[in-house]
Formats: sequence, C-alpha cells, structure tokens
Amino acid sequence: MFDIGVNLTSTQFAQDRHDVVTRAKSAGVTGMLLTGTSIQESFFASKLARQYPDFCWSTAGVHPHGADKWDADTEMQVRQLAELSVVVAIGECGLDFNRNFSTVENQEKAFSAQLAIAAELQLPVFLHCRDAHQRFVELLAPWMSQLPAAVVHCFTGNRQELEDCLALGASIGVTGWVCDERRGMELRELLPYIPAERLLLETDAPYLLPRDIKPKPASRRNEPRFLPHIVRQVAAWRQEDPFWLGQTTEANARRVFGLI
Repeated sequence: MFDIGVNLTSTQFAQDRHDVVTRAKSAGVTGMLLTGTSIQESFFASKLARQYPDFCWSTAGVHPHGADKWDADTEMQVRQLAELSVVVAIGECGLDFNRNFSTVENQEKAFSAQLAIAAELQLPVFLHCRDAHQRFVELLAPWMSQLPAAVVHCFTGNRQELEDCLALGASIGVTGWVCDERRGMELRELLPYIPAERLLLETDAPYLLPRDIKPKPASRRNEPRFLPHIVRQVAAWRQEDPFWLGQTTEANARRVFGLI
C-alpha cells in the first residue's frame, strides 16, 4: 500500500514524525509521497524524504493558496528542488476558487508555470482543484501530451468532472473523504467508474481522518497508518479484494511517480 498524499511537514506532526512513519510501516504501508505546498514546505518535505530512503519521496511546488508569492526566484527554487532524486513530482499545484487566498490571475500564472516546469523536466504533476474545474481543465489540457503523468489529488468532484479528468489521461487520488457519510457519498458512488489502473489512494494526513474508523481514534489527527482502512473500504465499495487493490494502487503509484 502506497500513500500518495502525506503532509508530514505539518506542525501537527512536529512532536512525533518518526513515530508516525514507524506506525505507518507497522500498519503495512510500503511507501509515502510527502506533499510540498510552498517552497519552504517543499524543502522540508525533501529533507524528510531523504531521512527515509526507499520509503518516502516528495513533491516540490506551490499550492494555489500561495500563488500570490510566485515569482522568478520561486520558479528557480522549484527547479533546484526538482533536481533532487527524492523529488518525484511537481506540485501540489492547481486552482482553488473556493477560498481565493491568492488572486485568480496569480493562481493561473503559478499553475501554468509549474505545468511548464514539469513538462520540461519530464516530471509528473500533483494537482489540486477546488471549485475551479472548468478553468483547471482548460489550463491543464494543452500540457497533458507533454507530461509523463498527472494526478488529481484528493478528488471530490462529480461524475462529469471525473469523466473530464479521466479523458485527459489523469490518475485519480481518493482519500478518506469517501468514508464520510455526510460529504463523501457522491464520491463513493463514483468509485466503480474509476479504472483500476488509474486509481491512487491517500490519507492526506493529518487531514481527512476517515469518519467510519472504529473504534474512533482519541485524536482527530489522521495518519498514514490509517491507509489500510481506506483501502478496505474502497475495495468493498468497488467489490474488489482489498489485498489486490492495495497491490494494484501501489503499482500505479510507483509507475506514475517513476519508482519502478
């Protein structure tokens, strides 16, 4: 089982990062991708990844929330990070029109710039899209033929949005959101429409603790050790064997991020 989305740089893990990794291994997780959401966090993620060779890798990029800070120096630093062997994707990048912490113009500029970097360096992209699907697809589509792979991280869209992403050739990241009986039912119904070879699984820890874990953890903090729960639930809803699904989604992750 490979967790493609772990925010190990989060301050929520400040006191026990090593224990978090140890617990993940003990739970059967065999690899983790550490998410970079800013230059600072991307450098930190790469540092953490180097501490766990052949188990952790990282992304390098700027989340749309931080797009107002995108400039030539930021681009240079993303390129520098991309030279590290542990950095296997550009991102988390994309568009977020839900909160608009950065202007739409700057979000589009930073997203397009990171797509160009990924295409030039032949790295996959780790993507974020929230309430911005149409524009997201418009900006992404021209680059897809030039990218080795693209992952729509933490997908929570509708049927049409799923079909659009699949038509572009993107892989789909599913989190414990699907375990939420309040918000995740639409995504749960879409699970059978995701081809097995395009499905990736993730915790997005420390966020999105699956609501249906029993007994409920004392803390609301999510951890990669809960990935097996997500695998079992997704497998049940897709009517697949959980062991097979864990192996399949891990193989997908290693292929997409060039870890074979």
